[in-house]
Amino acid sequence: MRIGILTGGGDVPGLNACIRSVVLSADDLGWEVIGFRRGWEGVMGIDPSDPDSIDSCTLPLSREAVRGIDRMGGTILHTSRTDPRTNKAGDQTRHVLDVLDRLGVEAMITLGGDGTLRFSAHLAAQGIPVVSVPKTMDNDVFGTDYCIGFSTAISRSVEAINALRTTVESHERIGVVELFGRRSGETALLAGFLAQVDRTIIAEVPADLDVLLPLLAEDKASNPAHYAMCVISEGAKIAGDAEDEGDIAKSAILREDVGVGHRLGKVIGTRLGSGAVVQELAYLMRAGEPDAMDRMVGFAFGGLAVQLLHRGEKARMVTLTDGNYGHVPIDTLLHGTKSVDVSALYDRATYRARLMRVEGMPMFLY
Repeated sequence: MRIGILTGGGDVPGLNACIRSVVLSADDLGWEVIGFRRGWEGVMGIDPSDPDSIDSCTLPLSREAVRGIDRMGGTILHTSRTDPRTNKAGDQTRHVLDVLDRLGVEAMITLGGDGTLRFSAHLAAQGIPVVSVPKTMDNDVFGTDYCIGFSTAISRSVEAINALRTTVESHERIGVVELFGRRSGETALLAGFLAQVDRTIIAEVPADLDVLLPLLAEDKASNPAHYAMCVISEGAKIAGDAEDEGDIAKSAILREDVGVGHRLGKVIGTRLGSGAVVQELAYLMRAGEPDAMDRMVGFAFGGLAVQLLHRGEKARMVTLTDGNYGHVPIDTLLHGTKSVDVSALYDRATYRARLMRVEGMPMFLY
């Protein structure tokens, strides 16, 4: 059997561990694995009658080819944010199907976030055996409690927040750390809780400055070191701002709007008369090698994906729910959205995580 594998969307630590696991599991069954470079963009770039295009857009994956890659961050297959259905030349689904057929690919394993997995579900509906693997540091794929990359993003964020304290304290200011999280505030919620910052503003709850600013002023005044720390999701809103999302949906480097962290920092200066240190962690949250959790989940998701194909189960998405590995229909993510359970996990009056009722809860407390 010949299976294909690709990674799409933003890179995260743990992808290479998953790729290695897929290749080793497939090799144990005597299967061949072909990697498609740059996600769905790579598949679309192939002309099956042109060997050069095949060579530039694919990577044969053997045991030797994936040796040691689990220790590396990013993805050896590279990635893109591409949905073949929204190509400028029109829907390229037929071309994708033709490429897979001409290359003898009998099944696909796709690693990605919302966009990549939506097309994976579409491809499965065309009859292609597909197993999808959720990855995103925002942890916002509906249908699974956990996505590859989330734990490392939290670990990186906590380290950076605590490191920044030295500068914020030295200058007796209010620190504002903006974290990725366009629709879901889970990264900010957990990073803020684990770093024990003073206030955390998540994407799901607009910040009322008439409430938040006095709280931050009191945090700073009551701290013997005369500083305060605040974490905010990139997708957070300030109450009274226009409802228009602006260009938040764009890649961070393409945005022209001033980020919400900088807007909050400016208001802190003008209304509180306090200096602010504003830091966008952005891509550093997903840079570098994976932590132990993302290696473990990457290995497990990859092995499970191959096991499902071996059992003849297709059109599935691997999942982690209540701490247990499992799988759901591949189109599950189309039927809902995943965000912070504000009533259970967040105190909107104080802008703080409420995570201390832990009995019976899964490890990540949601």
